[in-house]
Parts: sequence; structure tokens; C-alpha cells
Amino acid sequence: MPLDHFDIVTITTSQPGQMLNVTNTRQVAELLTGNWPAHSRGKAYTMAVKACMDHIEGKKSGEDVREAFIEAAKEARVFIREGWH
Repeated sequence: MPLDHFDIVTITTSQPGQMLNVTNTRQVAELLTGNWPAHSRGKAYTMAVKACMDHIEGKKSGEDVREAFIEAAKEARVFIREGWH
């Protein structure tokens, strides 16, 4: 799987007070297929999973994955920030 590192996206985790910095497609794919809140698997989630698959097939860039992940994180209400603010 291509890693294609991208600018940091920070999200909350299931453990109170802990945050996670996400920086590549592999992390996004692992989060979406492993620990993503079941109640937050809507349209943005589906689009983010598809972006990961498209990236693996060379159809989308790492930046496309990042943008789709941000939307999924907002949908799940776990999004904190982009970059090092």
C-alpha cells in the first residue's frame, strides 16, 4: 500500500483526552476499517474508504485521501485540526 505521507490531521481517540496524528493512507485505512465509530459510518466514511482503495489502485493521490478523511472525521465528530496549530 502506498504511504504517501500528507500534512497532519489530528483526531480524538476513544480514550478521553487522547489525540492521534494521522499522516498517511495506511493509517487512514486502518482507522476506517478497525476502530471507526460504528454510528459514524455514513456518506463521508464511505467516500473516505473509497478514496483509500482508489489510492491503492493509483487512481487518487494521498491528498485526496486526506481530504476525504477530514470529511469523515468531521462527520464522526472526531476531527480536531489540520496541521500543527
